[in-house]
Amino acid sequence: MSGGISDVHADHLKIHGSSKGFSFRTTPGRGGYIKEVVISDVEMDGVLVAIEFIGNSSSHPDDDFDPSELPVIDQITLENMVGTNISVAGVLSGIEGDPFTAICLSNLSFSIADLAHSSPWSCSNVSGYSESVFPEPCLELDTVSSNSSICFSLASYSALAVA
Repeated sequence: MSGGISDVHADHLKIHGSSKGFSFRTTPGRGGYIKEVVISDVEMDGVLVAIEFIGNSSSHPDDDFDPSELPVIDQITLENMVGTNISVAGVLSGIEGDPFTAICLSNLSFSIADLAHSSPWSCSNVSGYSESVFPEPCLELDTVSSNSSICFSLASYSALAVA
C-alpha cells in the first residue's frame, strides 16, 4: 500500500484450505496507513497462518521510493474467531522504530495442528490487547500490560458516526 485504508468492517466470514486467514502487509518506503479495522465472526479450517501482520514485505513498484516514509498500522480489532486445523495462530511483525499499535484480539480460539512442535504465535514490534484468546498470544498483546480502551470497535465507531 502507498495510500491508506481505514474504516473497514468485515464479518461472518468462512475461510477454508488457505495459506492465510488475514494478512496485513506493508514495508518501509510505502508510507500510508491501515487503521480502524474490525474483523469479526470468522470460521477458519485448514489455514496455515490464521493472522499475519508483516512490516517488511520489501515490495516496491520501482526504485524511486523514500525509505523514511513509514506506514501506520493502528486500531485493528479481530474478534469472535474460531479455527480448526490451524498451523500457526499468528505472525505479527511490525517495523523496528515504527511498531504496529492497538492490535486487539478478543474471543479467538484456534486448534493448532501440531502445538507440540511449533510456537503458535510470533510477535515483534507490535503492541495491543487481548482477552479470551487460545492459544495464549504473545506478551506484546498481553492483557496485563495493555488496556482494552485502545481497541477500535464497531460500537465506538457507531457512536462517533451518529454524533
